[in-house]
Amino acid sequence: MKNILSVHWALIASLWYFGNGVLHSATVLIQHKGNYDRELLRLLMDGHILMLSGAVVFMCWLMLLSKIQCGGVISIIVAGFMILYCLMIFPFLKSYVTMAISIILIIASIKAIYSFPNIYNIMQNYK
Repeated sequence: MKNILSVHWALIASLWYFGNGVLHSATVLIQHKGNYDRELLRLLMDGHILMLSGAVVFMCWLMLLSKIQCGGVISIIVAGFMILYCLMIFPFLKSYVTMAISIILIIASIKAIYSFPNIYNIMQNYK
C-alpha cells in the first residue's frame, strides 16, 4: 500500500492534466473554422486550465520529493478543483480517468502530508 499511494501520483496527474490540455487545445485549433471568436476563446481556455493545472501539480511533485508539506496542500486544492471541473463538463464529456486520478492524488497527498516532518515543530528550535 505504501508504493501505491506514493508522491509520484503528483507526477502522473501533472502529465495527465498537461497532456490532456495540449491535446484539447490542438484538437480545438484543428477543428475550428473561421476567425478568432468567443467560442474559440472559451474552448482554448479549457485547454489552458488543464495545462496550468498540470504545471502546478508538477511543481507540487517537486516539492513533495523535497518533503515540503505545501506541495501536498496545493496538489489537494488543484485536484479538488479538477474534480469540480470534471463534474461541470460531465454532461458533455465523461472524464472518469481524470476524476479517478484526482481522487487518488488527494489521498496520496494527504498521506504524504502526515508522513512528512511538521515544519512548525522544526521551527520551534530556532526561536
